[in-house]
Amino acid sequence: MERELAVEKEMQLVVFRLASEEFAFEITQVREIIKPPSITVLPHVSEYIEGVTNIRGDIIPIISLRKRFSVPEAERTPETRVIIVEFDETSVGFVVDAVTEVMRISETAVKSPPRTVAGLRSEYLKGVAQVEERLIILLEVGKILSSEEQIELKNLDNVRNEIAGTGETN
Repeated sequence: MERELAVEKEMQLVVFRLASEEFAFEITQVREIIKPPSITVLPHVSEYIEGVTNIRGDIIPIISLRKRFSVPEAERTPETRVIIVEFDETSVGFVVDAVTEVMRISETAVKSPPRTVAGLRSEYLKGVAQVEERLIILLEVGKILSSEEQIELKNLDNVRNEIAGTGETN
């Protein structure tokens, strides 16, 4: 029993690239990683919301992390992926430049974030991990969107129901 207590707690991360920076979500929040699907564009939504898509019957909002974090847009490549995450009983897809790996790190390797890192305010960040020569920025999924923005996503439920009701699959 003592031996179990001595084992360092680990966390598993899904590491992805956005521009030249490496970010990560905890794997427990990631539902799946997919190639960019066809997206139904919606009127009157925030600029960073690309639209919605139908994934196996679930209508999911798709958000550009580049736009959300004010990173200049870049052309999508064959490496571009959508990471479907779950938080607060909501599924959201985040468009990223590439998913690079799944890694395990010790929880002690994660340090409190500085006030800003990679141009992002610390409110989005869960922490920063130094892994060899790399700096990996851990994002707090529930804080990427403000409470007002989360309400906007929840209001998309009406759109989801309309799309699901019409049988539209994009």
